[in-house]
Amino acid sequence: MRHNSFLTDFCGRRRFLSGTTALALSGLARNTLADTTGSDDALVAAATKEGTVTLYSSMDLPVIEQLTKNFEAAYPGITVKTQIAGGERLFQRIAQEQASNLAIADVVESTDPIHALVWKRDGWLLRELAPDVEKQWAASERDPDGHFATFRLSVSPMGYNTKYLKAADAPKGFADLIDAKWTNRLVKSHPSYAGITMAATFELSQLLGWDWFRNLAKLHVMQVQSATEPPRKIAAAERLVLVDCSEYVLLRLKAGGSPVEVVYPTEGTPTSQGNLVVMKGAPHPNAARLLRNYLFSREAQQTMTDLGLLRSVRQDINVHPSVRPLSDIKLLRADTAALEANIGEIKKTYSTIFGV
Repeated sequence: MRHNSFLTDFCGRRRFLSGTTALALSGLARNTLADTTGSDDALVAAATKEGTVTLYSSMDLPVIEQLTKNFEAAYPGITVKTQIAGGERLFQRIAQEQASNLAIADVVESTDPIHALVWKRDGWLLRELAPDVEKQWAASERDPDGHFATFRLSVSPMGYNTKYLKAADAPKGFADLIDAKWTNRLVKSHPSYAGITMAATFELSQLLGWDWFRNLAKLHVMQVQSATEPPRKIAAAERLVLVDCSEYVLLRLKAGGSPVEVVYPTEGTPTSQGNLVVMKGAPHPNAARLLRNYLFSREAQQTMTDLGLLRSVRQDINVHPSVRPLSDIKLLRADTAALEANIGEIKKTYSTIFGV
C-alpha cells in the first residue's frame, strides 16, 4: 500500500499531469467494467490486470493501513494507493478533479453524508452496491437507487477527564453544560471542518435550538477544527469536558489508559452516516469494485470494529467488548437532504455565535 496525505498542493500536482500521464488520469480512462455476472473470478482477473486502485478516505490511518494491507494480501498483484484527508478537504479535492476532468480517485470514503448525495446528483457515482450490502445492510443504510451505502456510522458523544472530575459531578447531557461552572473548561470541534460536527450541529440545533449554542458560547469554549481533537484535549487536561468528538478516538484513548470517560447524552447522541462510493469515471473500475466489495465484507467490517473501535451497521458484526452496542444508545440521525439544505445557515449562525 502506498500512502500520501493531501498536504501536497493540488495545483502544484496538476503541473506534472502532462503527456501520457494526463491522458491516463483524464475522463478518457481506457479500462472498462468487466462483465462479471455470476463470476467473482472474472472480477478478480480484471482487477488484477489493472494492478492498482486509489482510495480516498477520511478514516484513521492505522485502520485504513491494516484494511488495505489485508486486501493486498488477499489479492496479490493489486496495489492500493491511499489519500487521507478530513471530509471537507476530501470533498473539495473531488470537486477540483471533476472540474479539471481528472479521473484519479477510484473509491472514496467520507464521514459526511452530504458528499455522496451531491456526487450522486452530479452523476459522478457508479450505480452498483456490493453484494454483501444487499444481504447485511438495513434498507435505511443504503441509497435506494444503489449508488452508495453506510460504510461506518460516526458517533459523537460527550466526555470528561476522570482525574479531575468524578462521575457524579460530570455532565449527563447537553442541558447540563449550560452552567457557569464549566466556564473555560469545555472544548468543541467546528462544523466547517468536520463532517460529523456539521451533522451534530444540525441535529442539536433542531433538538435544542440555537439559544442553547448561544448560552454555550458564553462559557468561553475552546474551539478546535477536527472532531478527533477534543478527546486529546481532555486527556491532556487542557479542558475537562468535551462537547462533541469522534467517539472512536475517545474510546481508544480510554482503552490505552488515558483518564477519560465517554458520556452518551440523555437527550440523544449525534451521529453522521459515512458512505463509501465507487466513482463512475474510476481509472481502475474493476479494482475499485473489488476493493469496495472487500471493504463491505464481514472480514473488513470486523477488522474496522476490532482495531479501530469504529461503528459498523453490518448486521452480523460482533461489537467490541469495551464498546456499548448501538442498540443501547439513544441516537440522533439527521435527514441528509435537510442537512444539506441548511449548511449555509449552520455555518453562518455558528460562526456568528462563537466568533470563529
